[in-house]
Amino acid sequence: MKRNRKPAGVLMLGMVVSLLWGATFASSASALVWKFNGVTLAGSETLLSRAPESSLTIPGLTTTCKPFVYVMTISNPGGVGSGSVTEVPLSNCFTSSKVCTVKAISAEALPWTAKLTPVAGSSYLVIEGIKLSILYAGEECVLGETLVTVKGSAGGLIDNSTESVTFSSASFTATGTSLKALGQPIKWIGTFTMIPTGFYIGQSLSVS
Repeated sequence: MKRNRKPAGVLMLGMVVSLLWGATFASSASALVWKFNGVTLAGSETLLSRAPESSLTIPGLTTTCKPFVYVMTISNPGGVGSGSVTEVPLSNCFTSSKVCTVKAISAEALPWTAKLTPVAGSSYLVIEGIKLSILYAGEECVLGETLVTVKGSAGGLIDNSTESVTFSSASFTATGTSLKALGQPIKWIGTFTMIPTGFYIGQSLSVS
């Protein structure tokens, strides 16, 4: 009795399709999305992310802004949570040094892209393409009249219970992100409450 055997090429094609399907399913299953009142966001929404204060630490000098605010448009294209930071209106910024002041500070190369990223069972917001320019002043300030550019990416841990995202050394390590200035890594610390300002104003925000 003859047995019907499939050509090796057909079997190989079937295996490849199966692997690709499995990878696609695993990817979509692990993707995080933005939700309001527990329902996946359809379309887009604008968030005002505000921290009472937040600081950037260049080795030897910490710059703090009270408050620190950024505006981000969020959506779920292709079932994956994404965002775009469109405004960073910084003001009332000062340093940890008595002899150094912040003469000017501004966000550049906007918009910055953002995405939701799962790491070890936790949800993170990763902002990429960050660029901040800080001009310091002060006759005795080592960085006086020096324009310092902060560039890189930043990952923050999302807390659904407080509808906030926290940037810290631990969140940078978890997401493999980094910010640099003057050729050295810097720290960004701050907890930002994410507040919807459009159609979903007043609804609870979560990520899952």
